[in-house]
Amino acid sequence: MSEAAFRALYERLRAGTRQAGGPPRGALRHLTSERVRAAATEVRSGRTVSLAAPIETRRGPDSPEPAAHRMTGPPPADLDAPGPHFARDRLAMNIHGDVDSHLDALCHVIVDGELYDGVPAHSLTPDGATALSVDLVDNGIVGRGVLLDVPRLRGVPWLEPGDHVTPEDLAAAEEAQGVRAGPGDLLFVRVGHRLRRRELGAWNVSEARAGLHPTAVTFLAERQVAVLGGDGNNDTAPSPVDGVGFPVHVLAIHAMGTYLMDWLQFEELAPACADAGRWSFLCAVAPLRLPGATGSPVNPIAVL
Repeated sequence: MSEAAFRALYERLRAGTRQAGGPPRGALRHLTSERVRAAATEVRSGRTVSLAAPIETRRGPDSPEPAAHRMTGPPPADLDAPGPHFARDRLAMNIHGDVDSHLDALCHVIVDGELYDGVPAHSLTPDGATALSVDLVDNGIVGRGVLLDVPRLRGVPWLEPGDHVTPEDLAAAEEAQGVRAGPGDLLFVRVGHRLRRRELGAWNVSEARAGLHPTAVTFLAERQVAVLGGDGNNDTAPSPVDGVGFPVHVLAIHAMGTYLMDWLQFEELAPACADAGRWSFLCAVAPLRLPGATGSPVNPIAVL
């Protein structure tokens, strides 16, 4: 895809997304209170399934700076001492790494000196984002989740690094699974990244990974999807656009105000949906309340 063609797609998707007055909600404007209430009717069995991967604390090709988890207490002398004592620990991590499940805030992407909705990039300060931070969703995101399993559609366990998911793939997966994404939905697209990583080992995903083709973002726009989540980071590597890295992030977050969740895992959800014979569910996403943050670790929960 040429840079000029990408820019034309960007401008087309961006048109009409600027919001006047009040805090910008981005694509969450499609997730109305009526649609949240309707999402509750998706619950049948009450089974809950996590869509997050375990936090990675080991150094590897896709985690050169892994999260650091260490015990801070109790001291050894307390282990056999009488009376109550307490275990304590500490966690430090990069939010936007290449392995841990996280949500991207609307301030995450800068294009031509601006954030989403024309907010100046200088609103990003050394002390945090003063606009469009993860604070905008500190009450969580709850709605109807839809899982589209592209490897299942193609009859393979996973997509190989560098492969693309097209809008035609998404529509075909809907038809094969008997489900349709609609306004306000939380759309999850499985490429099988986590299964491949488990079976074959980690690799340098900055150089090669499966993801969505930029044209697949038109599917999100047409269906008025509120949130996109992937078991990769939603973008393909190498980038399919000349001179533009992470084009799906640019289109979804910056042009459309769609919240992204990267590096999720669907290896429990996919078989649960297949067993239930349905690919939609209630989904609750609860980011940490991190004032001024550009994203948050996240553990989305599907309720079938």
